[in-house]
Amino acid sequence: MNAGAGIAEGERDEEPERRLAWRAGSVGLAAVDVDDAELLHGWRSDPVAAHEFGLWPSSLTALRERVERDADDDCRDDYLVLLPDGTPIGHIALTGQDMVDGTAEVELMLDPRHRGHGHGTAALDALVDLAFGELPLYRLVAQTHTDNAPALAVLAGSGFVREGVSRAACLHRGRRHDIAVLSLLRPEWEALTRPRAWDA
Repeated sequence: MNAGAGIAEGERDEEPERRLAWRAGSVGLAAVDVDDAELLHGWRSDPVAAHEFGLWPSSLTALRERVERDADDDCRDDYLVLLPDGTPIGHIALTGQDMVDGTAEVELMLDPRHRGHGHGTAALDALVDLAFGELPLYRLVAQTHTDNAPALAVLAGSGFVREGVSRAACLHRGRRHDIAVLSLLRPEWEALTRPRAWDA
């Protein structure tokens, strides 16, 4: 997002304000657009994120094509996580939506500079409220490395329950990693006492 570098303040064209699809707590969610591929690529290329998520390096072109393809996928919804001033700080998605069984998986990645401020929990709460408040889903699943303490804390903070471990399920940097499997069921969400996204 350095398109304006070298342009004097005032000469830069104003970027149109992103339309929020959903809001909760300290963040809002806006649908991912193909023009966001460069931003997503930057986050995915971060060495810490690549290690935590076990990401395989890919080109910007490949990621742009994937974003464009995913936009037509009725089984997933991808959002940028935005601060109140419109600053994009992460990506969150509801994937593998099965409306017959009522299941889906959640994915979340924050810009490293914006971690540790509660934005991950706010974004996850927003997505969970969307899944259970607007869609006929019953079970949400999340997976992460068992040693990814920050991600596990965010998931627990949003009500996800650790239900098991997929042993040696991920190969990354020459090592096998165990994957923690967590879930949140509709009745558990209904029992949460926090404000809902639509109350924000």
